Amino acid sequence: MALDGITIANIRSELQTTLAGGHISRIIQPEPDELIFTVKNRAKTFRLLLSASASLPLVYITSTNKKAPVSAPNYCMLLRKHLAGGLLESVTQPGLERVLSFNIRHRDEMGDPRNWSLKVELMGKHSNIILVDDANTIVDSIKRVSFHVSSVREVLPGRKYFIPETRNKIDPIGISENAFVSAVCSRDASVMKAIYGGLRGISPVIAEEICYRSGIDSDASASGLDASERLHLFHTFSLLMEDVQNETFIPAIYYKGKEPFEFSSVPLTQYGNLREEKFNSISALLEQYYAEKELRTRIRQRSMDLRKVVQSSLERNGRTLQLQEKQMHDTEKREKYRIYGELLHTYGYTLAPGAKELKAVNYYNNTPVTVPLDPTLTAAQNAKKYFDRYDKLKRTAEALEDRIRGTEADVEHLESIAASLETARDERDLQEIRQELEDYGYIHHHGPSGKKKRQEAAQPLHYLSSDGFDMYVGKNNFQNELVTFKIANGNDWWFHANDIPGSHVIVKTNGRELPNRTFEEAGRLAAYYSKSKNAPKVEVDYTLRKNLHKPGGARPGFVLYHTNYSLMAEPDISGIREV
Repeated sequence: MALDGITIANIRSELQTTLAGGHISRIIQPEPDELIFTVKNRAKTFRLLLSASASLPLVYITSTNKKAPVSAPNYCMLLRKHLAGGLLESVTQPGLERVLSFNIRHRDEMGDPRNWSLKVELMGKHSNIILVDDANTIVDSIKRVSFHVSSVREVLPGRKYFIPETRNKIDPIGISENAFVSAVCSRDASVMKAIYGGLRGISPVIAEEICYRSGIDSDASASGLDASERLHLFHTFSLLMEDVQNETFIPAIYYKGKEPFEFSSVPLTQYGNLREEKFNSISALLEQYYAEKELRTRIRQRSMDLRKVVQSSLERNGRTLQLQEKQMHDTEKREKYRIYGELLHTYGYTLAPGAKELKAVNYYNNTPVTVPLDPTLTAAQNAKKYFDRYDKLKRTAEALEDRIRGTEADVEHLESIAASLETARDERDLQEIRQELEDYGYIHHHGPSGKKKRQEAAQPLHYLSSDGFDMYVGKNNFQNELVTFKIANGNDWWFHANDIPGSHVIVKTNGRELPNRTFEEAGRLAAYYSKSKNAPKVEVDYTLRKNLHKPGGARPGFVLYHTNYSLMAEPDISGIREV
C-alpha cells in the first residue's frame, strides 16, 4: 500500500507529538533522493528519514543510521546552512494532501530569526523535498523540475511554491453530505472508484473499506445508489473521517500467511480473515514494512547493469548448450557406422562387384541389418569409409563432452552470481560481484591499468542461534569461499541448499555438540538465502567442514562433498537474531 492521506495524517500526528519543539542537530544526504535529520527533543535524540524516492517515498522516525557520503551534496549543504541548529516548531499537513510541511525557525547570517518550511511531497514519481522561505518562494529542492519536464509546475529556485490541483478532487475533511454526494455519487463509476477518484487522500484500499463497512457493493454504480444508500455511505465515511480528525489511529500490518499483505492507520475490517499485527507507532510500522523493501529496491536499481550482464550471459550460454546437446545427439549414430564397417569386414567377401547394399545379421543382437554401399567402391573401401565416419563422430563426441561440461559449469556459475545479486545488501557486495564478473571475462575492465585500488571488503552475514552458536552466511561466491575456508574449522558444520544456487552457511561449534534447534535454524538460513527462498520447503545438505573439497582451479564458492546429511527446511528466518 502506498502512503495515502490518512497514513500521512498519522505520520504528521506522531511527528508533531515527538519532534515539535526539538532542535535539528545534524543533516545528512546518504542517497541522492533521501535525507536523514537528527532531532534532539526532551533529552532524547531521534532520526527522521525523508525519502523522495520515485518508487518508495517515505517519512518516518528510524532506529537505524546510514553512512554519510564523504562529500556532502550541494542540497545537503544548503539545508545545513539554513536549517541545522534550527527549532522545529511544527509539522503540518494541508487537508489530506500527501504533503508534510516541517516548519523551522532559524537565524540568518545577520542573526535575525527567519521562518523556513521544508515541504515533503509523497507523490510517487513526483515526490520531492522542497525548501521554501517565509515569502513562500522556493529556495531549492532535492529534485529540480523545469518546464520541459512538467508543464503543471516548475520546481526551481525563485519560483513560488504551490501544490498542484489533484484532478479536481475534494478535501474530505469536514465535507458536508451534499458535497459528498456531489463529489462521489454523481460519478459514472463504481462506488469504490468514485470515492478515491473524487476525494483527496483516499486510497483504493480505504475506499474499499468504506464500502465494506457500509455493506454496499464496491462494484455497484455510484450514480445508481438510492437515497438511503447514499446517506448510509456518507455516515460511514464521516465516522472514519472523525477518527482521522481526532487522531484516533490504530496502525497495523495485515499478513497473508507469513508475508505482509497490507498496512493501514485505521482498522481494515475487510481483512478479518488475515492475521493483524498492531503497532504503537506508525514509524515502527513503516520501518518494519518498508525497511527491507526499500533496501532491496535501491540495491536492485544499482545492480541493473550487473543483472543485464548475468541475464544476457545466461541466455547466450543456454543457447550454446542447446546447440552442443543437439550436436551430441547427432553423434549417437556413430556406433551404427562402426557396426557397418565390422559387418563389411566379416561378410564383404560375399558381395558381387557393384553391389549397392549388404544384407547381413548383426551378431551383437541377432537382428537383420541392411548396409548401404557405394557401388563404385570395394567392400574394404566401403568399410574404411564407415570407420572414418565413426572415428570422426567419436572425436566430435569427446570434444563436445568437454565443451558441454564447460558450458554447464558456466551456467551454474552464472546462476550462483544471479542468486548473489538477490542477497546483496550494499555497494560493497555489488563491487565483489562486479569483480567476479570481471575476473571471469563477463565484464571487461575499462579502468586504468596497473594495481587496482583496494576496496573495503564486504563481510558475510552473522547470525546467532537460539542456543548461542555463531552462524555465518556468505552473500556471494567470494564470501562463500571466506566463510567455508577461512572462518570455518574442520569440525564446524556447513549447510547449503541441495543442488540449488545459494549461500554457504557455517555454524561455529567451538568444540561443542550442536543441538537440534541450531541445526534447524542453520537449515532455515541456507534455505532462505537460496534460489528457492519462495518455496514452502527446501532440501538442505549439511556436513562437517572437513568433508568438503575444492578441486584445483575451481571457481570461487565451488566445493565437492561425498559424505552428508539432509534436512527439509522452511525458508523463514523470522526469530533468528542477526548480529
